[in-house]
Amino acid sequence: MESKRIYNKLVFAIAAMVFIGFLGLLVWGMLNKEPITGLSGIAMVNQPAPDFILTTFKGNTISLAGLKDKPIVINFWASWCPPCRIEAQLLERTWRTYKDRAVVFIGVDIQDKEEDALNYIREFDITYPNAPDPTGEVSIDYGVSGLPVTFFISRKGEIVSRWVGAIEKKVLISSTQEIME
Repeated sequence: MESKRIYNKLVFAIAAMVFIGFLGLLVWGMLNKEPITGLSGIAMVNQPAPDFILTTFKGNTISLAGLKDKPIVINFWASWCPPCRIEAQLLERTWRTYKDRAVVFIGVDIQDKEEDALNYIREFDITYPNAPDPTGEVSIDYGVSGLPVTFFISRKGEIVSRWVGAIEKKVLISSTQEIME
């Protein structure tokens, strides 16, 4: 009888240790896991920018290959995305500041309704070219898994850097200046 109690206590202690160890690993994993959206486009940095051809909301065709030797800022956005709304005016102001220096800004609208996208463009008085990505192909090619994400492409056509989330003024200006060099 006494040996059975000792055995039961031993089994309970081992089970408790296994459970506590499992629970500890679970908590550690949850605290140290970067959200997938934070990895949006990370594999593209230091890679050639994938070419694309899109039709802008104004009906013009825009091709990355047609912009050779120009520094390019590509911003993936959607009208329903709160961080996109936060950065919209900053992107437009920066575009207006740098457009005469051969920098090209392109907005790529994803997973959106055309009417909502056009209202967004009007609301923020966005004047740089914007185009929908109706098939999602461009977003996939760039590894976009969260919005917004902004890519900075050098004159050589290489993705120099990218920013996930509402871009900060300091980052937008320094990254834009970097690709102009």
